[in-house]
Amino acid sequence: MTKILCVEDDPQMIDLIKLILERKGYEILGAEGGRQALAMMRADKPDLLLLDIMMPEMDGGDVFHHMKEEVELRNIPVIVVTAKAAPIDKVLWMNVAKVDDYVTKPFGPHELLESVEKVLARYQKL
Repeated sequence: MTKILCVEDDPQMIDLIKLILERKGYEILGAEGGRQALAMMRADKPDLLLLDIMMPEMDGGDVFHHMKEEVELRNIPVIVVTAKAAPIDKVLWMNVAKVDDYVTKPFGPHELLESVEKVLARYQKL
């Protein structure tokens, strides 16, 4: 079963993502913040990371930076799931940080599922 870690400071958003993706057979784990996410990734590497940007203590940028520094974590695909809807944010994350996709909140179930399936398909071909 494909394991997806959802990093989100809002537990209700984690529940919503679980509801959408578990119906399609994915195992969804939730981390309520960056530090917890890094610990969970180190203990049990997920197949995909859904990463919120704006979180207290350690934001999504910090999590992403730490991932890229660690050999065991750097190749985990990342989809940013954020309320930051400005075009420049998407351009920076997609073209500078090189995340795999960028989904803005609020999103529809189909939009999230399509993003997850697209990114996982890309990595399964490698």
